[in-house]
Amino acid sequence: FFKLIQKIRKALPSWMPTVGIEGGRINVVPVDFVVAAMDHIAHLKNEDGHCFHLTDPTPMRVGDLLNTFARAAHAPEMAMRINAALLGFIPRSVRKAMFALTPVRRIRNAVMKDLGLPDDILDFINYPTRFDCRETQRALKGTGIVVPPLDSYAWRLWDYWERHLDPDLFIDRTLRGKVEGRVVLVTGGSSGIGKATVRKMAEAGAIAITIARDPKTLDETRAEFEAAGLRLITHVVDIADPQQCAAFVTLLNDQYGGVDILVNNAGRSIRRGIENSFDRFHDFERTMEVNYFGALRLTMGLLPGMIAKRKGQVINISSIGVLTNAPRFSAYVASKAAMDAWARCAASEFADRGIEFTTINMPLVRTPMIAPTKIYDQVPTLSPEDAADLVVEAIIHKPVRIATRLGIFGALLHSLTPKVAQIVMNTSFRMFSDSSAASHQVEKATPQTADQIAFSQMMRGIHF
Repeated sequence: FFKLIQKIRKALPSWMPTVGIEGGRINVVPVDFVVAAMDHIAHLKNEDGHCFHLTDPTPMRVGDLLNTFARAAHAPEMAMRINAALLGFIPRSVRKAMFALTPVRRIRNAVMKDLGLPDDILDFINYPTRFDCRETQRALKGTGIVVPPLDSYAWRLWDYWERHLDPDLFIDRTLRGKVEGRVVLVTGGSSGIGKATVRKMAEAGAIAITIARDPKTLDETRAEFEAAGLRLITHVVDIADPQQCAAFVTLLNDQYGGVDILVNNAGRSIRRGIENSFDRFHDFERTMEVNYFGALRLTMGLLPGMIAKRKGQVINISSIGVLTNAPRFSAYVASKAAMDAWARCAASEFADRGIEFTTINMPLVRTPMIAPTKIYDQVPTLSPEDAADLVVEAIIHKPVRIATRLGIFGALLHSLTPKVAQIVMNTSFRMFSDSSAASHQVEKATPQTADQIAFSQMMRGIHF
């Protein structure tokens, strides 16, 4: 279960309690104890014909065992453990029939493969056998040969596994290994996240293509790449224009045979409270046209090529606001949430066709998009290069979602205690004001209050 513990550690902060299993008692003893005990007992006289179980006299339950290794890995521990025997009321024949169903088998096999678990590991979760080691204890009495507590050496096992045995260590984790010679399209690559991302693609040997609306900034970006010895293919395309999108998709299919990786990055953001938006319905239409319909047009146009090749990846740059339901960003968050929902549906349809979908719930990034909001000059943000690293992670690991721990916590808070989540977000809404453009008032350059500084540090990366 080391891979499971590692995945939980990456997804959740170490202080967050989790739910797990209680399980039966299982014997875990170090090989040093086994060798020392065997050597001593083998040389004892008058012990022929006796049976010596080299086991732990006080075996741990599976839940305690997992918590011990979770502590060694600095991962969240299972605060609430459920006894799997509670499912014993289900007849064995019913359980067997259920696991024979094709969908259940596919899910089980996928989960077991992802976690690197052998098929028979589940037989040990409720292991019923208890071994009598009193003969062993008698033979070893006074020798100092005892089973050490798992806590005393669990960290050594974890450290060795993570440094030498983790299956991920033997996978090509270089960006070049994933994109060299492949066609990668990054929309909105003339500045910000898109520019930093497409640069990493070009540096890794990809056939890097980007689009944007402004021909001047595109030319400047291409010239900058050429000065660095990098090749960048640029096209002037407004993804909000159906005709331009259709023509560009045709060009990609004719000249490059489609794309291998599509990064839907181009977007439009509006920071404005709903009270200041009653007469600005066009704000919602504009964000949907770019963030949802524009990205969808390109994706739908390029998917047939991926289906034909039975491989491809679509990466959507979403927002942490979708997880935290950030106030003042209703138009922006709604448009991003629409694309998130579509991608989840598409991923279910193409799960067996070799096409991967990844959503990145990006935290606040210092780009030209947030420049009009002066308050962001004083809050913690990611750099475009840091954001591009998340895209690289998506290409290498192909996860379903990439999000910060704070973003995941925000989503859990909204799911489990929605009223508390509303109070937290309302506090941020009242603590920070609309920009001058949004409120139609002159924005005063006032220093942040102590509360604002503390809140922005605690909620690092969340939109205010």
